[in-house]
Amino acid sequence: MDIEERGVKLRLTVVDTPGFGDAINCDESWRACCSYIDEQFRQYFTDESGLNRKNIQDNRVHCCLYFVPPYGHGLRQIDLEFMRRMHRKVNIVPVISKADTLTSAEIKRLKDRIMADIEDHKIQIYQFPDCDSDEDEEFKQQDRELKACVPFAVVGSNTVIEVSGKKVRGRQYPWGVVEVENPKHSDFIKLRTMLISTHMQDLKDVTQDVHYENFRAQCISQISQQAIRERSKLKRDSGPQFESSITDTDRLLLQKDEEIRRMQDMLTQMQEKLKAKGHGPMFRSQLSSPKSDGDNKRDSIVNV
Repeated sequence: MDIEERGVKLRLTVVDTPGFGDAINCDESWRACCSYIDEQFRQYFTDESGLNRKNIQDNRVHCCLYFVPPYGHGLRQIDLEFMRRMHRKVNIVPVISKADTLTSAEIKRLKDRIMADIEDHKIQIYQFPDCDSDEDEEFKQQDRELKACVPFAVVGSNTVIEVSGKKVRGRQYPWGVVEVENPKHSDFIKLRTMLISTHMQDLKDVTQDVHYENFRAQCISQISQQAIRERSKLKRDSGPQFESSITDTDRLLLQKDEEIRRMQDMLTQMQEKLKAKGHGPMFRSQLSSPKSDGDNKRDSIVNV
Protein backbone atom coordinates (compact mmCIF):
# COMPACT_ATOMS: atom_id res chain seq x y z
CA MET A 1 0.00 0.00 0.00
CA ASP A 2 1.03 3.63 -0.53
CA ILE A 3 0.79 5.82 2.54
CA GLU A 4 1.73 9.41 3.32
CA GLU A 5 3.21 10.41 6.67
CA ARG A 6 4.01 14.08 7.33
CA GLY A 7 4.27 14.87 3.65
CA VAL A 8 6.53 11.90 2.88
CA LYS A 9 5.11 9.20 0.60
CA LEU A 10 6.03 5.62 1.44
CA ARG A 11 5.35 2.26 -0.15
CA LEU A 12 4.60 -0.13 2.69
CA THR A 13 4.51 -3.90 2.25
CA VAL A 14 3.07 -6.02 5.05
CA VAL A 15 3.60 -9.78 4.99
CA ASP A 16 1.17 -11.67 7.20
CA THR A 17 1.65 -15.19 8.60
CA PRO A 18 -1.81 -16.79 8.73
CA GLY A 19 -1.96 -20.10 10.55
CA PHE A 20 1.16 -19.51 12.63
CA GLY A 21 0.88 -21.58 15.81
CA ASP A 22 -2.44 -23.19 14.87
CA ALA A 23 -1.07 -26.70 14.33
CA ILE A 24 -1.25 -29.41 16.98
CA ASN A 25 2.54 -29.73 16.84
CA CYS A 26 4.06 -26.24 16.60
CA ASP A 27 7.72 -27.28 16.83
CA GLU A 28 8.35 -26.23 13.22
CA SER A 29 6.12 -23.13 13.13
CA TRP A 30 9.11 -20.82 12.85
CA ARG A 31 10.52 -22.54 9.77
CA ALA A 32 8.24 -20.93 7.15
CA CYS A 33 9.07 -17.43 8.41
CA CYS A 34 12.79 -18.19 8.55
CA SER A 35 12.74 -19.59 5.00
CA TYR A 36 10.93 -16.52 3.71
CA ILE A 37 13.46 -14.11 5.23
CA ASP A 38 16.39 -16.14 3.91
CA GLU A 39 14.81 -16.27 0.45
CA GLN A 40 14.53 -12.46 0.31
CA PHE A 41 18.18 -12.17 1.37
CA ARG A 42 19.18 -14.73 -1.24
CA GLN A 43 17.28 -12.93 -4.00
CA TYR A 44 18.89 -9.61 -3.05
CA PHE A 45 22.33 -11.28 -3.00
CA THR A 46 21.70 -12.75 -6.46
CA ASP A 47 20.58 -9.38 -7.86
CA GLU A 48 23.50 -7.61 -6.22
CA SER A 49 25.94 -10.09 -7.75
CA GLY A 50 24.50 -9.68 -11.26
CA LEU A 51 25.48 -7.36 -14.06
CA ASN A 52 22.61 -4.88 -13.65
CA ARG A 53 22.83 -3.55 -10.11
CA LYS A 54 21.28 -0.12 -10.63
CA ASN A 55 17.60 -0.98 -10.13
CA ILE A 56 17.61 -3.71 -7.49
CA GLN A 57 14.23 -4.23 -5.88
CA ASP A 58 14.65 -4.57 -2.14
CA ASN A 59 12.15 -7.04 -0.69
CA ARG A 60 14.18 -7.85 2.41
CA VAL A 61 12.30 -8.04 5.71
CA HIS A 62 13.28 -4.99 7.71
CA CYS A 63 11.11 -5.36 10.79
CA CYS A 64 9.24 -8.23 12.41
CA LEU A 65 6.28 -7.22 14.57
CA TYR A 66 5.79 -10.25 16.82
CA PHE A 67 2.36 -10.18 18.45
CA VAL A 68 2.05 -11.69 21.91
CA PRO A 69 -1.47 -12.63 23.12
CA PRO A 70 -2.74 -10.73 26.18
CA TYR A 71 -3.59 -13.85 28.13
CA GLY A 72 -0.92 -15.74 30.04
CA HIS A 73 1.89 -14.56 32.28
CA GLY A 74 4.61 -13.82 29.73
CA LEU A 75 6.05 -15.43 26.63
CA ARG A 76 4.94 -18.92 25.61
CA GLN A 77 7.37 -21.61 24.49
CA ILE A 78 6.40 -21.04 20.84
CA ASP A 79 7.17 -17.32 21.26
CA LEU A 80 10.59 -18.01 22.75
CA GLU A 81 11.46 -20.57 20.08
CA PHE A 82 10.46 -18.23 17.26
CA MET A 83 12.47 -15.33 18.65
CA ARG A 84 15.54 -17.50 19.26
CA ARG A 85 15.42 -18.66 15.63
CA MET A 86 14.83 -15.21 14.14
CA HIS A 87 16.71 -12.65 16.24
CA ARG A 88 19.88 -13.12 14.18
CA LYS A 89 18.02 -12.51 10.91
CA VAL A 90 15.55 -9.68 11.48
CA ASN A 91 14.69 -6.76 13.78
CA ILE A 92 12.12 -8.11 16.24
CA VAL A 93 9.70 -5.65 17.83
CA PRO A 94 7.40 -7.37 20.39
CA VAL A 95 3.79 -6.18 20.49
CA ILE A 96 0.98 -7.08 22.91
CA SER A 97 -2.22 -7.56 20.91
CA LYS A 98 -5.80 -6.84 22.05
CA ALA A 99 -4.52 -4.68 24.90
CA ASP A 100 -8.06 -3.46 25.64
CA THR A 101 -8.71 -6.79 27.38
CA LEU A 102 -6.28 -5.79 30.16
CA THR A 103 -6.27 -3.07 32.78
CA SER A 104 -3.41 -0.58 32.98
CA ALA A 105 -1.86 -2.46 35.91
CA GLU A 106 -2.16 -5.80 34.08
CA ILE A 107 -0.51 -4.33 30.97
CA LYS A 108 2.42 -3.07 33.03
CA ARG A 109 2.90 -6.45 34.72
CA LEU A 110 2.73 -8.28 31.38
CA LYS A 111 5.25 -5.89 29.80
CA ASP A 112 7.68 -6.41 32.68
CA ARG A 113 7.27 -10.17 32.47
CA ILE A 114 7.84 -10.25 28.70
CA MET A 115 11.00 -8.17 28.96
CA ALA A 116 12.25 -10.39 31.78
CA ASP A 117 11.67 -13.51 29.64
CA ILE A 118 13.51 -11.91 26.71
CA GLU A 119 16.48 -11.05 28.92
CA ASP A 120 16.56 -14.46 30.64
CA HIS A 121 16.66 -16.31 27.30
CA LYS A 122 19.23 -13.88 25.80
CA ILE A 123 16.97 -12.88 22.91
CA GLN A 124 18.12 -9.79 21.03
CA ILE A 125 15.14 -7.65 20.07
CA TYR A 126 15.47 -4.32 18.28
CA GLN A 127 17.45 -1.86 20.39
CA PHE A 128 16.61 1.82 20.04
CA PRO A 129 19.70 3.92 19.32
CA ASP A 130 20.61 6.74 21.68
CA CYS A 131 19.73 10.26 20.63
CA ASP A 132 22.43 12.60 19.40
CA SER A 133 23.48 15.25 21.88
CA ASP A 134 22.36 18.06 19.54
CA GLU A 135 18.75 16.82 19.31
CA ASP A 136 16.06 19.04 20.81
CA GLU A 137 14.51 18.16 24.14
CA GLU A 138 11.13 17.32 22.61
CA PHE A 139 12.67 14.63 20.40
CA LYS A 140 14.66 13.23 23.33
CA GLN A 141 11.49 13.01 25.42
CA GLN A 142 9.69 11.24 22.57
CA ASP A 143 12.58 8.78 22.29
CA ARG A 144 12.46 8.04 26.03
CA GLU A 145 8.71 7.39 25.83
CA LEU A 146 9.16 5.00 22.89
CA LYS A 147 11.82 3.01 24.73
CA ALA A 148 9.64 2.82 27.84
CA CYS A 149 6.67 1.44 25.82
CA VAL A 150 8.40 -1.74 24.63
CA PRO A 151 6.66 -4.11 24.17
CA PHE A 152 3.97 -1.93 22.59
CA ALA A 153 0.43 -2.67 23.81
CA VAL A 154 -1.92 -1.98 20.90
CA VAL A 155 -5.60 -2.12 20.03
CA GLY A 156 -6.87 -2.69 16.49
CA SER A 157 -10.17 -1.95 14.81
CA ASN A 158 -11.62 -1.94 11.29
CA THR A 159 -14.60 0.28 12.15
CA VAL A 160 -15.00 4.05 12.51
CA ILE A 161 -17.10 5.30 15.43
CA GLU A 162 -18.37 8.80 16.16
CA VAL A 163 -17.35 10.08 19.59
CA SER A 164 -18.33 13.61 20.73
CA GLY A 165 -18.96 14.64 17.14
CA LYS A 166 -15.59 13.31 15.97
CA LYS A 167 -15.07 10.18 13.87
CA VAL A 168 -12.41 7.89 15.33
CA ARG A 169 -11.21 4.36 14.66
CA GLY A 170 -12.12 2.28 17.69
CA ARG A 171 -14.17 -0.43 19.34
CA GLN A 172 -17.59 0.03 20.93
CA TYR A 173 -18.26 -1.66 24.28
CA PRO A 174 -21.26 -1.45 26.63
CA TRP A 175 -19.18 0.65 29.03
CA GLY A 176 -17.58 2.96 26.46
CA VAL A 177 -15.38 3.31 23.39
CA VAL A 178 -11.75 2.27 23.01
CA GLU A 179 -9.95 4.58 20.58
CA VAL A 180 -7.09 3.07 18.61
CA GLU A 181 -5.22 6.36 18.25
CA ASN A 182 -5.77 7.56 21.81
CA PRO A 183 -2.41 7.28 23.67
CA LYS A 184 -4.33 6.68 26.91
CA HIS A 185 -5.95 3.60 25.42
CA SER A 186 -3.22 2.14 23.19
CA ASP A 187 0.44 2.42 22.17
CA PHE A 188 -0.55 2.33 18.50
CA ILE A 189 0.51 5.94 17.81
CA LYS A 190 3.94 5.32 19.37
CA LEU A 191 4.43 2.13 17.37
CA ARG A 192 3.48 3.85 14.12
CA THR A 193 5.75 6.80 14.90
CA MET A 194 8.69 4.49 15.61
CA LEU A 195 8.15 2.33 12.54
CA ILE A 196 7.48 4.99 9.93
CA SER A 197 8.97 8.25 11.22
CA THR A 198 11.69 8.25 13.84
CA HIS A 199 13.43 4.86 13.48
CA MET A 200 12.65 3.73 9.94
CA GLN A 201 16.09 4.60 8.60
CA ASP A 202 17.84 2.97 11.56
CA LEU A 203 15.90 -0.27 10.99
CA LYS A 204 17.03 -0.23 7.36
CA ASP A 205 20.63 0.53 8.27
CA VAL A 206 20.81 -2.36 10.74
CA THR A 207 19.34 -4.69 8.13
CA GLN A 208 21.91 -3.65 5.55
CA ASP A 209 24.96 -3.35 7.80
CA VAL A 210 24.43 -6.27 10.17
CA HIS A 211 21.88 -8.90 9.17
CA TYR A 212 22.41 -8.84 5.41
CA GLU A 213 26.20 -8.59 5.74
CA ASN A 214 26.16 -11.68 7.97
CA PHE A 215 24.11 -13.53 5.36
CA ARG A 216 26.35 -12.33 2.51
CA ALA A 217 29.53 -13.41 4.29
CA GLN A 218 28.02 -16.86 4.89
CA CYS A 219 27.07 -17.18 1.21
CA ILE A 220 30.55 -16.25 -0.01
CA SER A 221 32.11 -18.61 2.51
CA GLN A 222 29.91 -21.47 1.31
CA ILE A 223 30.77 -20.72 -2.33
CA SER A 224 34.47 -20.72 -1.47
CA GLN A 225 34.24 -24.00 0.44
CA GLN A 226 32.33 -25.62 -2.41
CA ALA A 227 35.02 -24.50 -4.87
CA ILE A 228 37.73 -25.93 -2.61
CA ARG A 229 35.94 -29.29 -2.47
CA GLU A 230 35.55 -29.34 -6.24
CA ARG A 231 39.23 -28.44 -6.69
CA SER A 232 40.30 -31.25 -4.37
CA LYS A 233 38.11 -33.74 -6.22
CA LEU A 234 39.48 -32.55 -9.56
CA LYS A 235 43.04 -32.94 -8.30
CA ARG A 236 42.37 -36.50 -7.12
CA ASP A 237 40.58 -37.54 -10.29
CA SER A 238 42.63 -35.77 -12.95
CA GLY A 239 46.23 -36.13 -11.88
CA PRO A 240 49.16 -33.83 -12.71
CA GLN A 241 48.08 -32.94 -16.28
CA PHE A 242 45.70 -30.30 -14.92
CA GLU A 243 48.17 -28.61 -12.58
CA SER A 244 48.19 -25.37 -14.56
CA SER A 245 44.41 -24.94 -14.41
CA ILE A 246 44.40 -25.93 -10.74
CA THR A 247 46.96 -23.24 -10.04
CA ASP A 248 44.63 -20.65 -11.60
CA THR A 249 41.79 -21.99 -9.49
CA ASP A 250 43.93 -21.73 -6.38
CA ARG A 251 44.66 -18.13 -7.18
CA LEU A 252 40.95 -17.37 -7.57
CA LEU A 253 40.12 -19.09 -4.30
CA LEU A 254 42.79 -17.14 -2.48
CA GLN A 255 41.24 -13.94 -3.79
CA LYS A 256 37.83 -15.07 -2.56
CA ASP A 257 39.23 -15.94 0.86
CA GLU A 258 40.84 -12.52 1.07
CA GLU A 259 37.50 -10.89 0.17
CA ILE A 260 35.78 -12.84 2.94
CA ARG A 261 38.38 -11.70 5.46
CA ARG A 262 37.91 -8.09 4.36
CA MET A 263 34.15 -8.40 4.70
CA GLN A 264 34.47 -9.87 8.18
CA ASP A 265 36.78 -7.04 9.21
CA MET A 266 34.33 -4.47 7.82
CA LEU A 267 31.45 -6.15 9.63
CA THR A 268 33.37 -6.09 12.92
CA GLN A 269 34.15 -2.40 12.47
CA MET A 270 30.50 -1.65 11.67
CA GLN A 271 29.33 -3.49 14.77
CA GLU A 272 31.74 -1.50 16.90
CA LYS A 273 30.41 1.73 15.38
CA LEU A 274 26.82 0.67 16.06
CA LYS A 275 27.68 -0.12 19.67
CA ALA A 276 29.43 3.24 20.00
CA LYS A 277 26.26 4.94 18.75
CA GLY A 278 24.25 3.13 21.43
CA HIS A 279 22.60 0.48 19.28
CA GLY A 280 23.30 -2.28 21.79
CA PRO A 281 23.89 -5.88 20.64
CA MET A 282 24.64 -6.63 17.02
CA PHE A 283 21.57 -8.72 16.26
CA ARG A 284 18.54 -6.55 15.70
CA SER A 285 16.11 -5.79 12.82
CA GLN A 286 15.77 -5.19 9.13
CA LEU A 287 14.58 -2.48 6.73
CA SER A 288 16.08 -1.24 3.38
CA SER A 289 17.33 2.29 2.68
CA PRO A 290 14.78 4.65 1.09
CA LYS A 291 15.53 6.21 -2.27
CA SER A 292 15.08 9.95 -2.64
CA ASP A 293 14.23 11.51 -5.99
CA GLY A 294 14.60 15.07 -4.75
CA ASP A 295 10.87 15.89 -4.55
CA ASN A 296 10.21 14.83 -0.98
CA LYS A 297 9.27 11.29 -1.96
CA ARG A 298 10.78 8.13 -0.54
CA ASP A 299 10.12 4.52 -1.52
CA SER A 300 10.39 2.18 1.41
CA ILE A 301 9.50 -1.44 2.01
CA VAL A 302 8.59 -2.57 5.50
CA ASN A 303 7.97 -6.30 5.52
CA VAL A 304 6.26 -7.40 8.72
